[in-house]
Amino acid sequence: MDISLLFKIAAVGILVSILSQVLKHSGREEQAFLTSLAGLLLVLFWIVPYIYDLFESIRRLFSL
Repeated sequence: MDISLLFKIAAVGILVSILSQVLKHSGREEQAFLTSLAGLLLVLFWIVPYIYDLFESIRRLFSL
């Protein structure tokens, strides 16, 4: 896993939390929820290949 992925995830988390707070304080709870959901989906799309590689390596390990 590359260290830049961790920095990307942290940056998305900071941006989503700031946008969510701004939207909540302006009375737009629905948009705040959608912003949080979009941030979560973006991070999941980045992480899914690494999880797949982890399961594949575990499968190869136990198929010896």
